[in-house]
Amino acid sequence: MVPLHQLRQWARALKQNVIALYLAARDPRVPWYAKLVAGCVAAYALSPIDLIPDFIPVLGYLDDLILVPLGIALAIRLIPPALFQEHRESAAARMAHRPSSRLGALAIVVIWIALALLVLGCAARYVSASYTFGRAVYPFEMLANLFE
Repeated sequence: MVPLHQLRQWARALKQNVIALYLAARDPRVPWYAKLVAGCVAAYALSPIDLIPDFIPVLGYLDDLILVPLGIALAIRLIPPALFQEHRESAAARMAHRPSSRLGALAIVVIWIALALLVLGCAARYVSASYTFGRAVYPFEMLANLFE
């Protein structure tokens, strides 16, 4: 079994390579076909939308475990080695000096909790209204009633 520290190093290197590919995709010295592959791989790796959704058992993580590393490997082969090394060093510098804010993280958590409470409140109101009058209330009716 692989030790946890090796997995962390691998994940850090993967993240650094994705940032380096993003930087390479914006560099005019990189050939157009390498820019295209690097941009697509970086966009897919950083995007919250997956080709195969993660909630599908086993298959959901295959695209993250197979497609992203293969795409990174292909993009790295297409970029001249000295140029990619320059972008890798630049990515490492960006990762070392990235700002972190506990207040910003707290704000995001508060927004997610507020949205969850809003959705739960609307769902509870919908359920209680649909059974109060002895007849089913359709979702569009419920939405119209919310804004009256």
